[in-house]
Amino acid sequence: MLLPTEKTQPRTDLEDLTVLLYGAPKFGKSTWASQAPGALFLATEPGLNHLAVHQIPISTWEEMGEACALIAAGQHDFRTVVIDTVDNAFLYCERWMCQRNGWNHPSDAPYGKGFSMVKAEFLRVLTKLANMPYGLIMTSHSKQKEVKTATGTIQQTVPTLTGSALDVSAGLADLFLFGDMEESQVELGAPILCRRVARTKPTMAWQAGDRTGRMPETIDFSWTALEAAWNEAMASHQANLPTRKASRTTTKAA
Repeated sequence: MLLPTEKTQPRTDLEDLTVLLYGAPKFGKSTWASQAPGALFLATEPGLNHLAVHQIPISTWEEMGEACALIAAGQHDFRTVVIDTVDNAFLYCERWMCQRNGWNHPSDAPYGKGFSMVKAEFLRVLTKLANMPYGLIMTSHSKQKEVKTATGTIQQTVPTLTGSALDVSAGLADLFLFGDMEESQVELGAPILCRRVARTKPTMAWQAGDRTGRMPETIDFSWTALEAAWNEAMASHQANLPTRKASRTTTKAA
């Protein structure tokens, strides 16, 4: 092993990123993910009957491993892997670990070891997928959670993922998006208009995140809109980078 001599370059291609997208059931998350280039769905639950997509049905953790091996082999034209949903993927991982160790539940292992083993296995496989030269999209549903504040309690929208599943999925995500409905009114008394959007920044009302810190807070809910926002953010960032001064050489007079 050698120490690095050069800095790694940040990923500027949207297709190289890992995205966690959550929202209400039937919101259109699968349709949104299907718009990603070269999408291959690892379908851990039914719900793709309305879409013409490439998919591998996944119902066990062993099948997830087999699918990862096929993707890693690289003999295909797919460019984006979609785990739909990542919630079920975690449940299959947990079930596999319990069967392998003769547990009824991870809590059967002493000192919290079972939960740690499930998390480690889930992290291992998702990290492998995230490090492949393909985009990775993970979908989840949304729910309301009561959050205590200094002045009381509020309802916050969060993924249905919990515990280790959320820690791993959100930790790997470059973009943590919340699919939401935004209401607007042109003028007082006019009809209230609604549009589907993707939220990229966290608030007390919902969880979200943008590791680059350069994306707009709200984007129309489509892959095309996300791609346009990403390209604009990257172009703006490059334009604002300090220019390197040309080196000057001086010669002494003879």
